[in-house]
Amino acid sequence: MAQKRGKKYQDALKQVDRNKAYSVEEAVDLVKKIDFAKFDSTVEVVFNLNVDTKQADQQLRGAVVLPNGTGKDQKVVVFAKGDKAKEAEEAGADFVGEADLAEKIQNGWLDFDVAIATPDMMAQVGRLGRVLGPKNLMPNPKTGTVTMDVKKAVSDSKSGKVTYRTDRDGNVAVIIGKSSFDADKLVGNFKAIEDLIVKNRPASVRGTYISNLSVSTTFGPGVKVDLESF
Repeated sequence: MAQKRGKKYQDALKQVDRNKAYSVEEAVDLVKKIDFAKFDSTVEVVFNLNVDTKQADQQLRGAVVLPNGTGKDQKVVVFAKGDKAKEAEEAGADFVGEADLAEKIQNGWLDFDVAIATPDMMAQVGRLGRVLGPKNLMPNPKTGTVTMDVKKAVSDSKSGKVTYRTDRDGNVAVIIGKSSFDADKLVGNFKAIEDLIVKNRPASVRGTYISNLSVSTTFGPGVKVDLESF
């Protein structure tokens, strides 16, 4: 059964031409205009890719520091010891630990947005896979969250780093900021993500790569973006 949408959503939808693909600038302006949330909602882009996610080489996963940030204060935890733990604290990590941090998380504490770990801590962190995995919080070398450069990892996460990955249907959804952002800042972040997705096109993909591209706010309808506008 199709989900029934509220009146505010329907009013917003009426302002979107469903038969049109908007330029990225037009799309961003429109989603800001029709946003009806009573809070500073998140703006997100969704790429529908012509990839077969059953093939390991066609699964995209990575991270990027957005040029204009995300507008969100990221809470960062770091699994490290010794000098690296001190480095993480100096870089601004919200919580740094070893076995104590692992136990805290195992007991249900998940009040953080990013988890970073030094390679030597992964044997311990790996045991948290069932807890962190479903929340997309598991440290991973592909996203730069398993590293000896703890200072950079914490700094990047605090300054607007976002991760991306394909879901089973070949979609990649990425936050590009808040509805309160100036349109040019959202467009800048949008283009940074688009450039990254294009550069990471799997070599084995044939034909059309990006099937569809849209932008939306937390509760608002999606607005289709014209790929040629890039």
